[in-house]
Amino acid sequence: MTDSFDVLVIGGGPGGYVAAIRAAQLGLKTALVERDRLGGICLNWGCIPTKALLHGADVAHTLANAHEVGFTVGAVEFDLSKLVQFSRSVSARLSNGVEYLMRKNAITVIAGNAKLADKGVVDISTETGMQRHHADDVIVATGARPRTVPGLAPDGDRVWTYFDALQPATLPRSLVVVGSGAIGVEFASLYRDLGTEVTLVEMAPQIMPAEDAAVSEFVRRRFEKRGIGVHTNSRVTSATITDTGVDLIIDTPRGPENATVERVLVAAGIQGNIEDLGLEDIGVEVSGGSIVTDEWCRTTAFGTYAIGDVAGGPCLAHKASHEAVLCVEHIAGVAHTRPLDTNMVPACTYARPQVASLGMTEEQARATGRRLQVGTFDLQASGKALAIAEADGFVKTIFDADSGALLGAHMVGPDVTELIQGFGITASLEATVDDLAEVMFAHPTLSEAMHESVLAALGRPLNS
Repeated sequence: MTDSFDVLVIGGGPGGYVAAIRAAQLGLKTALVERDRLGGICLNWGCIPTKALLHGADVAHTLANAHEVGFTVGAVEFDLSKLVQFSRSVSARLSNGVEYLMRKNAITVIAGNAKLADKGVVDISTETGMQRHHADDVIVATGARPRTVPGLAPDGDRVWTYFDALQPATLPRSLVVVGSGAIGVEFASLYRDLGTEVTLVEMAPQIMPAEDAAVSEFVRRRFEKRGIGVHTNSRVTSATITDTGVDLIIDTPRGPENATVERVLVAAGIQGNIEDLGLEDIGVEVSGGSIVTDEWCRTTAFGTYAIGDVAGGPCLAHKASHEAVLCVEHIAGVAHTRPLDTNMVPACTYARPQVASLGMTEEQARATGRRLQVGTFDLQASGKALAIAEADGFVKTIFDADSGALLGAHMVGPDVTELIQGFGITASLEATVDDLAEVMFAHPTLSEAMHESVLAALGRPLNS
C-alpha cells in the first residue's frame, strides 16, 4: 500500500495529534502514525492520569483536615483500586476523544511503527504488513520515555517507573523516590497523602533543581513538615531486591545511610524516543539523546521536522502542542507565525503545595548582569488564601529594572498552576512592570497576590 500526503506525523501525543489537526485545518492532506494509543504518554500515562490520582490525594487531605472548618468526619474507607480505575477511565475517555478529533478532521490514522526510509518516504510496519507512504513534510513527534539509573533497573514490582506508580496493586507502606523533578515531587506528594512513608533522593543541591531556590527551599520545608524525608546532594549507590522490598544504600553528605523500603520509584528524568526511526540514514542530527532543530522545528534533513520531547526540553505537553502549531503554520506559510521562546514556557508541578513558574530564576537573572526589580508577596497576607485555609505560599516576580520587562515569575501555593498563565500573557504581550501595576485584579482572589508581587517589585506594596 502506498499513498502520498502533504504532511505525515509520526507519534500521536500532544505534539503529534495537535500537529495533525492544525495541518488538516489548513487544508493539508494529513496522516498520523501511532504505535500505541492516541494521546501519547501525557494523556495515557503522564499528565492526565497523575492529576486524577492527585485529585484523590487532595480529597484525602481535605478529609483529614475537615475538622479545621467545623466538620466531623467518621471512619473513612479507601479503595485504591477504585482510585486507579478512575484515573484510567479519565485517560480512556480523552484518548477516545482524540480518535474522534482525527475522524472529525479527516486525518488518516495508521497504527504501526514508522521509519524514515528516505527524505519524504516513511515505511510503516503494521499488523497486516509493511506500508510505504510519501509526504512533502514529515514531523517526528515520538516523545520520550523514563530514563534509567544504573543499578536500579525497573522490574515492575519492587523498582517502579511512573507507569507502575500509576497503577499499583496495593499501596506500599514505604517508598523511595529517586529524582525530584516534577514527576518525582508529584508522586512523593501523592503517595504521602495516601499514607505511604516517602523518602525523596536528589543528586542536585536542591529538590526541584530547575526552580527558583526560594521555591525549592519552601517546598522542601513543607515536605519535611508532612513527614517526607528529603536527601539532596545524594544518590542511591546500592540496591538489593529481597522478598519483601529493596535494601538501599544512600550516599548522603552525612555519609552512607541504609534504608529498606517496599518500593523504589525511579523518576530521574526522561530520554527521547529516537531509536529505530532511520534518522541517521537521512541526515537528521541527534545530540544528547534529542533531535537537533532550529526555531521552526526544522531538522538538518530537508522536509523533516521534530517537535515535543524528542526535540529536547523543556519536556512539557503544552510546549509540544505549541511547537506543533508553529511548525505546521511555518510549513503552510501562515503569516505572523512566531518562533517559540523556550525561556518563557510555563512549568507546573501539581504537588501539595503546587508550584508554577516561567522565565529565569533570580540566580539566573542576576548572572546576566542586569539591574533587577524583585518583588515577593506572602500568601499569609492574602484574604482569599486565608479564607480557604490555604495560605502557605508566595508569589515572586523578577523584572529588568531598566526596561521593565518580566524576566521570571515563580509561584507556590493553592491553584498557582491555574494562575501562571497571567504572567505568560504578560510575557507574550511584552507588558512591563508598570503596565502590570495598572491592571485591576478582582478581590478577593488568589490572583491578587500576583499584583501585590508586582507592586512589591516597584517598592510600593499595599498589603504587606
